[in-house]
Amino acid sequence: MMDAAAANTLSEGALSGLLTIDLSALAANYRLLANQVAPSICGAVVKADAYGLGADRVAGALAIEGCRHFFVAHLVEARNLKRYLPADAKLFVLNGIMPGGEEFAAANGIIPVLNSMAQLHNWSLAAERRGAPLSAVLQFDTGMSRLGLSLDDASVLAQDPTWLRNIDVQFIMSHLASADERDNPQNAAQLAVMQDLAARFPQAKLCFANSGGILLNSDFHGDMVRPGVALYGGAASDRIANPMKPVVQLSVRVVQTHTVPEGALVGYAGTYQAPSEMRLATLAAGYADGLPRSLSGRGAAYFAGQRLPIVGRVSMDSMTIDISSLPADAIGLGSLVELIGADQSLEDIARDAGTISYEILTGLGQRYHRQYI
Repeated sequence: MMDAAAANTLSEGALSGLLTIDLSALAANYRLLANQVAPSICGAVVKADAYGLGADRVAGALAIEGCRHFFVAHLVEARNLKRYLPADAKLFVLNGIMPGGEEFAAANGIIPVLNSMAQLHNWSLAAERRGAPLSAVLQFDTGMSRLGLSLDDASVLAQDPTWLRNIDVQFIMSHLASADERDNPQNAAQLAVMQDLAARFPQAKLCFANSGGILLNSDFHGDMVRPGVALYGGAASDRIANPMKPVVQLSVRVVQTHTVPEGALVGYAGTYQAPSEMRLATLAAGYADGLPRSLSGRGAAYFAGQRLPIVGRVSMDSMTIDISSLPADAIGLGSLVELIGADQSLEDIARDAGTISYEILTGLGQRYHRQYI
């Protein structure tokens, strides 16, 4: 009879795949960006569980490198992450605080990014109830039309300082919409608006550049930058070679290998028909594991440097690859094939899926064995 400890232990080899997260590469990427923007502060965006890689481990590694400014999207993320940060770290909530969350945020020193006059009003009331000013960031919409106070709001705040009497403004900020496109004129247009806003609020520090903005030029750096995807090894510019170290590797296990005859239909709806006898391998991951259905008939896995095309549709828990180019005994049950790694970058698989590296990263599921190195 199996003892309780053995029953609850699942070895790495029994899991569907291996997701390796290189924290030393993450740290090197942070150092590279921090050195590039110095003397500006380099923060870090760790929203969406640090782009799916584990906010507790990622933020801890960044804190060791000296990062003290962390950005999440939602208050619940800030609540979950705060325990893993140094006492002197600052935690910013990009979406601001929903009504009813102000007291929790204030009590825990969580700093909202205020995106509307309604959020500003609610945060000011929370400060009045506590009898002391509360820290905040003011975000302005400089042309993305997503989040932020309007330019009319900026005029009101600049002309009537009573709106900010209870607010300790840490930074004013905005978000670049097209920073990954180096020659896009929207970058210069947004910068001009941001420079005008900085002149209206001369006492406030400026936080503007995301990953792509850092790589544009120093005009975008301001007093603090907040890289996201670049920290995780993603390319942040369409015109320069990616200077970041890869942080993620993903290998998936083979469930089955088999030979099919000419004319065999493969996968749901029989969208692929074997042009001749071929050998196939079924992999133990699919779109529930962050490998999009759009990779069907377009993407590939790799083994020993060989590209192994995906044939048929990607399923929820599996996909099928053509292994006809490999020696007959090269792979079998439990073998690992590469989806992200030395032969296929994050950008490569995102391109084949018709999406962006952000979506691939944040979609990587919890069914892989996660290995931090």
